[in-house]
Amino acid sequence: MVEYVKVPGTDIQVSRVGVGTWAIGGWMWGGTHQELAVKALLKAFDMGLNLVDTAPVYGFGLSESIVGRALKEYGEKDRIVIATKVGLEWTPEGKVCRNSSKERIMKEVEDSLRRLGRDYIDIYQVHWPDPKVPIEETAQAMHELYRQGKIRAIGVSNYSPQQMETFRSVAPLHVCQPPYNLFERDIEKDVLPYCEEKQILMLFYGAICRGLLSGKINKDSKFSGDDLRQIDPKFQEPRFSQYLRAVEELNRFAQERYGKRVIHLAVRWLLEKSPLGVALWGVRKPEHLQDLPEVFGWKISQEDMQEIDRIIERHVKDPMGPEFMAPPIHC
Repeated sequence: MVEYVKVPGTDIQVSRVGVGTWAIGGWMWGGTHQELAVKALLKAFDMGLNLVDTAPVYGFGLSESIVGRALKEYGEKDRIVIATKVGLEWTPEGKVCRNSSKERIMKEVEDSLRRLGRDYIDIYQVHWPDPKVPIEETAQAMHELYRQGKIRAIGVSNYSPQQMETFRSVAPLHVCQPPYNLFERDIEKDVLPYCEEKQILMLFYGAICRGLLSGKINKDSKFSGDDLRQIDPKFQEPRFSQYLRAVEELNRFAQERYGKRVIHLAVRWLLEKSPLGVALWGVRKPEHLQDLPEVFGWKISQEDMQEIDRIIERHVKDPMGPEFMAPPIHC
C-alpha cells in the first residue's frame, strides 16, 4: 500500500515515493526512449504514485514534454502532483549554468507550463543556488508566481540552511530537494534537521545513488555515451569496488532480516529517516517499477539502522559525495 504525506502549509498530498525523470530526458543518461518513458509514467500513476519530479534542463525540455504527454494520455492530470524546477539555462552547445534572476524565472515558468500542458505547477523549485543573483530577488519572483496561482508550493533544491533562511525572510518555503541516500548523507548535519524543525517537506534525489543501490550493477557494468556515471568518482576504482562490496553485504542483510533486496532496503531507509521525507525513484521504462511494492508496509528496527551504518563503514573507506554533479556558476 503506497504511503502519502501532506506538503506542510498546503493542501497538497503526495506519495512518499515520487517518480524521478532526469533519466527520461536522456541527457547525461545515454539517451532515452520516449514511448517507454510515457508507459513507465502511466504505470507509476496506476500503481498509486501521484508525484512526478522533473526539470527543464532534463533533456533540455524533453523530460517535461514527455511528462506532459503522459498527463494528457492519463486524462486525470489534476490528480498528479507535478514538481518541476527553475534557474538553470543552457547554451546552444548544451553548456548548463545557473540563472535565478527574476527575468529568467518569469520566462521559464511559461515554457514549463507549455511543455507540461498545464496552467499551474504544483511544486516549483529553484534548481541550484545562484551566487550571482541575490536570494531575495529569486524568492520575490517565486512569491509573485505563488500569489498569482501559477504555482501551488515553493521549493528550493541544493540549498543550505542559511540560504533557505534568507529565502524564507521573503517568501514561504514548502519543499526542499537535497541529495540523500545510504552513501551520500551530508544533509544529516544541517539540512535534514533544519527542514524538520521548519516543517519543510524534503524530496530526496539520488535515492539509489545512480543505480549503485539497485543491486544490479557489478564490476563489469559499462556506461556509454554521455552517461554521467563515467565521471562519477563512486564508479571509479578503488572506490567502485568498495561501494560494490557494501552493496553486496547490504543485500545479504536485507534478505536475511526482512526477505527484501538492497533496493528495497535503501528506499525504505530513506522513508524511515524522516516523516517529512519523500524518495524520488528514477524510471526510464515500466519494468523499473517492478520493485516498488516491496518498499511499503514494513519498518527497519533501530538496531538494524545501526547495523546498516556499520556495514557501510566496514567497506567504504574513501567516501565521496555528489558534488561532481553541480553545474558551473558561469556559462
